[in-house]
Amino acid sequence: QVQLAESGGGLVQPGGSLRLSCAASRSIASINYMGWYRQAPGKQRELVASITSGGSTNYTDSVKGRFTISRDNAKNTVYLQMNNLKPEDTAVYYCNSRIAVIPYWGQGTQVTVSA
Repeated sequence: QVQLAESGGGLVQPGGSLRLSCAASRSIASINYMGWYRQAPGKQRELVASITSGGSTNYTDSVKGRFTISRDNAKNTVYLQMNNLKPEDTAVYYCNSRIAVIPYWGQGTQVTVSA
């Protein structure tokens, strides 16, 4: 099992930046899959970015070139650096991990992009 706690969300103007953090309750070094998802009002939850224990990353097309996912195993933390934010990035962002195919979710952090 693992508990995940997101932080770093907030209100930002279009073109601005935020860095989300996902702190895990245990070592993530052995957790192969860590990801960030988001859910906008009235929409389904979607994958934003993922990273494996080997450092391989995957991004949804709409954030490629703007978002960067990274992990610090020493701090048991996964990050999502978000640059050039757009109003359509507004959503609740969730951290996710999978241990033996069982998914674990954080409580989410709100990101609002508005002038």
